[in-house]
Amino acid sequence: MDFELNEEQQAIFDMAREFGAGKIAPFAAQWEKQEAIPREVLEEAASLGLAAIYVPEADGGSGLSRLDATLVFEALSLACPSVASFLSIHNMCTWMVASYGSDEMKARLLPDLVSMTKIASYCLTEPGSGSDAAALRTRAERTNEGYKLNGTKAFISGGGFSDLYLVMTRTGGEGPKGISAVVVENGARGLSFGALENKMGWRSQPTTEVQFDDCVIAAENLLGDEGAGFRYAMSGLDGGRLNIAASALGGAQAALDKTLSYMGERQAFGKTIDQFQALQFRLADMETNLQAARIFLRQAASKLDRKAPDATKYCAMAKRFVTDTAFNVANDALQLHGGYGYLADYGVEKIVRDLRVHQILEGTNEIMRVIISRALLSERAA
Repeated sequence: MDFELNEEQQAIFDMAREFGAGKIAPFAAQWEKQEAIPREVLEEAASLGLAAIYVPEADGGSGLSRLDATLVFEALSLACPSVASFLSIHNMCTWMVASYGSDEMKARLLPDLVSMTKIASYCLTEPGSGSDAAALRTRAERTNEGYKLNGTKAFISGGGFSDLYLVMTRTGGEGPKGISAVVVENGARGLSFGALENKMGWRSQPTTEVQFDDCVIAAENLLGDEGAGFRYAMSGLDGGRLNIAASALGGAQAALDKTLSYMGERQAFGKTIDQFQALQFRLADMETNLQAARIFLRQAASKLDRKAPDATKYCAMAKRFVTDTAFNVANDALQLHGGYGYLADYGVEKIVRDLRVHQILEGTNEIMRVIISRALLSERAA
């Protein structure tokens, strides 16, 4: 068992870190104010293979592993967790099209998704169904041309900005088996968007409701089979949870790095504050917790790559543990900066705001505990 990155994995991490340091970090605060990420930056990321990380090479993707993807998102999040997470969402959508789309759909959509000349958003959550995703109410009725879609999706990253919306919708009866996945292209008749949400963090990502009012979509925009959408959504979320955890980890590492530099410069009571043992112990705990989170995350990613029977449980455990740990480390970093940590100039308060949502999305950490406990009880019964 080797806990070190091999040469190729280190090269992947370094490539993503250098891209983030040069192309994202210097502009992250500006993009947060503008509430948008420049498309040319996303396309440049795509040119490095970062828009289809674990899509097979045969479909135009990078063909990397889920473990490799966690390295990419951790490295990118050293620059900005919001931008990294936006790329994560697009990657999840691209992978779902590659995994479940027809040959015709893949030929039609994947080239633009892989190059990010078209950007994809994931539409599962609704105003009345968040954690209880299988209770969604958006409905697609069959027509002669395909489907007519009605309903509303909430908290959609890229709402009004993206070009494609991967939508979970009800085509059958109640429960998960009545849910299908469809692709709605920007400009479709009956597609509209709510106002930009005024969010605590992830402010560089435009976020809106996505609304469907007799929205007409072609039959060929059904992803895979009718009634299989919930299964597709859940399969996408295993990897999505790892990516979101990795993005939290990178943000927390950046906060710790900033804190180490600050404490070596800040003076109090005649010496730099890194000389106080109580504060050194805080640093020691932050470093230990991040290293534990990193190893756990990579173990879960390895299980997902190997399709281990307990991969879903491990993805849920890693998402819960890593995102909670990362937020706590970032919050401690702000505290160690004192009043300066509360100022935007030092960059730590942005990380705290960005990382808070990682404990909520891709399944709240309470739902992660439900998944974990159910798996434990099922294993006991077996």
